[in-house]
Amino acid sequence: MTLLVAYVPRPEGQAALDKGMEIAQRRGEALLVVNAGPGGHKEDASVADALEMERLQKLLAASGLSFELKQFERGRSAAQEVEALVETLPISLVVIGLRKRSPVGKLLLGSVAQEILLNVPCPVLAVKAAG
Repeated sequence: MTLLVAYVPRPEGQAALDKGMEIAQRRGEALLVVNAGPGGHKEDASVADALEMERLQKLLAASGLSFELKQFERGRSAAQEVEALVETLPISLVVIGLRKRSPVGKLLLGSVAQEILLNVPCPVLAVKAAG
């Protein structure tokens, strides 16, 4: 089985990665780290740049885990990319990060997090960044 981490280059993404690495180590599972965004002309803050992808590669290699790092910028949302992977691979758990919200924002999750929670057929763990 494989554990999937939906990664964004923000504190909540790092929290999801840290928790995903911890769980994969404990379970002896492979880790699939996915960074995705629609791409296009507008710069998307959820898409990691080349330096960040290199940092992730080094971090994962040093962990000793069996891992794969994927990045998608092909017009689909991050949630759609995660859903497609869950449908085609033996994913045991999806780990996503949540950011702090204002009192009004707490009424709604982020659209990507909400879409993943509602649509993937496997367990989803949502973690918050420290602080």
